[in-house]
Amino acid sequence: APNGAQSDVVDVFNSFEGWVQHIQDTCHPDPDEDQGDDDHLPSRPEQLTDEFFTKVLKLKKNSTLYKQAHKYAIPSVDIAGADVIIVSKDGSGEFSTVQAAIDSVPVQNTKRVVIYIKRGVYREKVFIPSTKPFITLKGENSAITYIQWDDNASTVGKDGKQLGTYGSASVTVKADDFMALDISFKNTAPPPEKSGAVGKQAVALLIEGDRAAFYRCSFYGAQDTLYDKQGRHYYYKCYIEGSVDFIFGDARSLFVKCHLHSIATPDGAITAQNRLQPTENTGYSFAYCMVTGTGSIYLGRAWGAFSKVVFAYTYLDNIIRPEGWNDWSIPSNQQKVFYGEYQCFGPGANSSGRVKWSKQLTPEQAKPFLSVAFIDGKQWL
Repeated sequence: APNGAQSDVVDVFNSFEGWVQHIQDTCHPDPDEDQGDDDHLPSRPEQLTDEFFTKVLKLKKNSTLYKQAHKYAIPSVDIAGADVIIVSKDGSGEFSTVQAAIDSVPVQNTKRVVIYIKRGVYREKVFIPSTKPFITLKGENSAITYIQWDDNASTVGKDGKQLGTYGSASVTVKADDFMALDISFKNTAPPPEKSGAVGKQAVALLIEGDRAAFYRCSFYGAQDTLYDKQGRHYYYKCYIEGSVDFIFGDARSLFVKCHLHSIATPDGAITAQNRLQPTENTGYSFAYCMVTGTGSIYLGRAWGAFSKVVFAYTYLDNIIRPEGWNDWSIPSNQQKVFYGEYQCFGPGANSSGRVKWSKQLTPEQAKPFLSVAFIDGKQWL
């Protein structure tokens, strides 16, 4: 794009497909820079997200609120001085399974322990108990390091009973002060043939410890991918894929620069936040994110009567249903939920068809959701 043509660039980026085609046609990393030989179409979702923020979100950075919020939304990663345990499938590490490495961490551990997981697909069901805080799972790269399993809610466990949604998780984290970097969590159970099918919930990761952070991680599943159950959590540059309620639970979580990808066929929803009482300090905030994929999906469904979800500065593809939000077929939820959008853009961001009980936020209303203060992050990140 020529210099001074930002308004034209915005039009080009109004659809995600058009934006990708624009990259393919121009191989141009910046509308205001000369064309170079090193540019490429990103080959992975994470790269695609990075390119997206470089090329598109820069057009939204003029507002004072954006600059202030962005300054306080991205903490640093500090794991220096930690003990390191190496896991490798080829025998070059101390352990060949992730669970064995976790089992080796002392109960009531008080020091950061990094479990470095070399490339490979680790087919195992992983459990981190509440008695083992301060564990970090660090992969080589989320594109080549996977922990995966294939249970769903109807899978029968060792006790002869169905596992349920909670028990279906490939990875369960009950410990506080957990961290994950550069790793993928996956549930490979077959996607349900019908959206919302009973017994087909299949969780990739369940997190219910407090003060958890995820950097450059990927979460793959269909129905109920990420069980963000409880606690304060931070997700940065993560890729989260699913179909129905694929981010759900009652945690207080901040998602920054994340790529949310729907594989719904045909209907689905991104979130099902389960805030049950007005006194609960929980909710989900999505800032500077990107929503793409298939199907016709809601931004959120009111699993809890007082469900709270905000999307800000986020690209919404044309898969978002015009009404945007769903009351879980309980009309009384409409007066209790807090569903808001602020400065979102893209073909799915048109607010003219939104349900009347959702909000297009003012700068003052949006501000609390656009900082790590939303999750008390200055105290622990």
